[in-house]
Amino acid sequence: MRKSTLFCAAAAAAISSGWAMADPDDDELVINGEIEIVTEAPAPEHVENLDTIYSGWRFRTDETQALEMDDFDNPAMVLVDKAVDAYGMPDGTEAKSCASCHDDVETFTGLAATLPKVGEDGKLHTIEDLINTCRTERMGAEPWKWSGEPMQTMAALIVSQSRGLPVNVSFDGPARSFWEQGKEMYYTRYGQLELSCANCHEDSFGLMIRADHLSQGQTNDFPVYRLKQAKLISKHNRFKGCIRDTRAETFAEGSDEFRALELYVATRGNGLSIEGPGVRQ
Repeated sequence: MRKSTLFCAAAAAAISSGWAMADPDDDELVINGEIEIVTEAPAPEHVENLDTIYSGWRFRTDETQALEMDDFDNPAMVLVDKAVDAYGMPDGTEAKSCASCHDDVETFTGLAATLPKVGEDGKLHTIEDLINTCRTERMGAEPWKWSGEPMQTMAALIVSQSRGLPVNVSFDGPARSFWEQGKEMYYTRYGQLELSCANCHEDSFGLMIRADHLSQGQTNDFPVYRLKQAKLISKHNRFKGCIRDTRAETFAEGSDEFRALELYVATRGNGLSIEGPGVRQ
């Protein structure tokens, strides 16, 4: 029996013992009554096994969805306000702030919709890389921990400048080899459970597990405020958690492996809107 058949049999058994189907709802996401978010789009041509892509917001409960629809209710926005203060605060041996070089944070509009991307150094850069490059090379400050609060609050502030813009991450040219690496990871089975990213987020999205739903694993909503952890979560934090849940040794946040996976997953969401910081269970 092939592994895919084994997985389907296991899923069928799980459904009969407590899983249920929960397709994406038909609700529309408009933030603050004015920022229209595309949560459903035709799958990009390079996505082989999906016809339509959906934001994870479409799989959430009405209560969780409502939190993201208004910045006064979104718990992540309290942290974004803290990042606004940090943006203008000098730090490091050069006594510079983010604003010293970048002026108003609105200058970052559109950036999040194109990340990650390959830099002039030939390396793949995420938003966390860009923030720490500024801190270490321009401010003379210590780098921030990848999933630490300062890093993810600043990332959320920068990402929020692009809300409503379409994800348009390129994987041509020098990015292609990283994209191929990420794609291979996406379909590789890990751990004692022998599960890949695709098994849950491509083959089984819509399944309801306990009180939560499997989405397509889109990343247009990151950084995400996760209610169960009461803090902002990075993409790499979720990658790490998913691989750990397969009962496998996982990669480190900021690793080359997770950078490549981030690129591949981001391109699967081309056409959806940036909506971060999102709210999830």
